[in-house]
Amino acid sequence: MRKKKSVSKKKKGEALAHREVMIFLGLTLLLSSVFYYLIANVTVASDALAFTIALMWCPATAAIITRLYCQKNLKGFALGLGDPKWLLVGILLPIFIGLVMFGSVWLTVGEFNWAGAATVFSLSFLPAFAYAIGFNIFAAFGEEMGWRGLLVPELAKFMGFTKLALLSGAIWTAWHLPLILFGTYHGADIWFSLAVFIPSVICSGMVFAWLRLKSGTVWTTVLFHGVWNYFIQHVYPMLTVQTPATEAITGEFGWASPAIYLVLALIVWYYRGSLPKSAFRS
Repeated sequence: MRKKKSVSKKKKGEALAHREVMIFLGLTLLLSSVFYYLIANVTVASDALAFTIALMWCPATAAIITRLYCQKNLKGFALGLGDPKWLLVGILLPIFIGLVMFGSVWLTVGEFNWAGAATVFSLSFLPAFAYAIGFNIFAAFGEEMGWRGLLVPELAKFMGFTKLALLSGAIWTAWHLPLILFGTYHGADIWFSLAVFIPSVICSGMVFAWLRLKSGTVWTTVLFHGVWNYFIQHVYPMLTVQTPATEAITGEFGWASPAIYLVLALIVWYYRGSLPKSAFRS
């Protein structure tokens, strides 16, 4: 009798998780569509930035509404800080990935920008650096609250790591595609951008899912996401003499990104057995 009740409770938990995922995805699409349209038709740069930040907060907004509707509370987002070592991983790993990416270019087809380095490593740059890091983490929080705060842990209630990592990564990738196809979020060649961006984000989504479940806190991926965006889009490009050759390799639309994240995805997949079993209970 106890076993039957346990199975029934598990099925009920899986059904509720399915429901939350579907409501969340529907709301995210609905809210994001407004800003896809605004971004595609924007004519002022400052408006484009504002609309982009609003878009990045659509997953968080959808997640909050979903939780309030389904649970009547805001529990389950894993907003505790957890083990500090994972927060350190969230900060240092994207910096290291960027160093591997851009450093290999400095040593081969590219050139280190000493003038840019003089700016980046000056004391006068610190206030701008601190503001930019804070701003990027704030923007990243909007996405991570939804993708890894709600979607990943809810998927974990009714599927294993491989499926949830690939599915959440694919959903995250698809959410970006309107920005590439109808906006300015791409490299010089839109088709090359798609070819490298799709596998890069799917693979990084696997890494983010593993980090979220392993660390038990969404802050690990918030920090990773925010630091990655700032260093890959701004800091490392400032340290590099940009040419068509370097741009084809580096950044979010260079081929080095999917190559590196594929390796990292294979590593976290190999260590999927180390994830806590409690993360997969409904």
